[in-house]
This record gives sequence, structure tokens and C-alpha cells, in this order.
Amino acid sequence: MFSLANPKRFMDASGKVLPWLAVATAVLLTVGLTLALSVPPDYQQGDAVRIMFVHVPAAWVAMMAYGLMALAAAVGLIWRAPLADVAMKTAAPLGAVFTALGLVTGSLWGRPMWGAFWVWDGRLTSFLLLLFLYLGIMALGNAIEDETRAVRASGILAIVGAVNLPIIHFSVRWWTTLHQGESLLRKGGPSIAPVFLWPLAVMALAYTLLFFSLWIVRMRTTILERKAAVLRITGRA
Repeated sequence: MFSLANPKRFMDASGKVLPWLAVATAVLLTVGLTLALSVPPDYQQGDAVRIMFVHVPAAWVAMMAYGLMALAAAVGLIWRAPLADVAMKTAAPLGAVFTALGLVTGSLWGRPMWGAFWVWDGRLTSFLLLLFLYLGIMALGNAIEDETRAVRASGILAIVGAVNLPIIHFSVRWWTTLHQGESLLRKGGPSIAPVFLWPLAVMALAYTLLFFSLWIVRMRTTILERKAAVLRITGRA
């Protein structure tokens, strides 16, 4: 695993993996969306239940992406690994997009269920904070001209902000909230009917592979841009 921290080895390995990852993502998204559109309406939620197949995977990937970004930041700060800094920087915009998608679809789902697009409860508020953390990390990295200082400051904020992840997860247990409790990772097994569980599982896997595909593409692009910048500087010299 540490051998992949070398940019050249990462480029070689990711170049071989990326096409297969992209194909798997496309297949799973196609299958997942087909299954999601074919499920029967829920007896309480009606057709609004279909929003779940977009909202829940987006929320899962948003939290996973932040955890990976914080881990990359820690590796970069401790071992001074350049590839870890690239991983942290490129994960932030992707995580922000998935978080925004989770917030928007959650609001659309909440309107017919709760009678409001938004309520200031623990789960929603802490998830909104996750979006602000992503945007803050991106803004901080762009505000500091010195790249080394920018990466260090962004990394520290990413690590500190990771405390929000358990708050999001346990918020439905700690506070009274309109948001439903855990339905998947719970004692006694999932409480969702199999007809909804399988499409949800496929979509969650598809979203996960989509994130990794886009993450690898962004990392490869950043590495190539840095190489091009070095070549321009050495060429002028």
C-alpha cells in the first residue's frame, strides 16, 4: 500500500485499474437505477420512497469521503507524503458535491414526509456543517499562496473537522429528531424490506465506486498538471 504513495507507481497502477472501475461503476449505476425505478410504492411514503436510492448513498459517500480525506491529511502531515496531499486536496470538491446532493435530496424527501424542506435537528444540522467543512477546506487551501502552508492548514482543519462524523452518525440517538433512526447498520439487522434493501445496496456500491473513479481521475489530473508545470519551469530555465 505504501509503495503506491510514489506518484509514478500510483499513475501506473491507477491507469490499469481505472478502466475496470469505470465499467463496474456504469454497470452498477444502470442496474441500481433500474431496480430503484421498478420497486413498488411504499405503503406510507408512496413513490417518494424512490428518493431514498439517491439520498442515502450520497450521504454515505459524503461521510466516507471526509473520513478518507482526513486520513490522507494525517498521512501527509506525519509522513510528508506528496501523494497524500494530492489525495486530500482532490477529495474535498467531490465530497462537497455528494454532501450537497445529500442535502438537496434529503430536503425533497423531507417535504412530503415532514411537511417541511428543512428542520434544524441534530442530523440535518451536523450534515450541513459537513458541507461547510468541505467548503472551508477548499477555501483555505486556495487562500494561502504558499502551497506547503496551504496544504498544512487545510490538513489540520480536515483532521479537526473529523469530529463531526460521529456526531452525524449518533445524532439520531443523542437528540430528539424528525430524522429516522438507523435502518441498515443496526442491531438485529436492517429494518428495510428486501424489495427496497437490494436496490439501495446496489446504489450504495455504485456511488462508492463512482467516488473512487472520480477521485482517481482528479488525482491523476493533478499529478499531470504538476509535472507539466515543472517542465515549463525547467524549459524556461
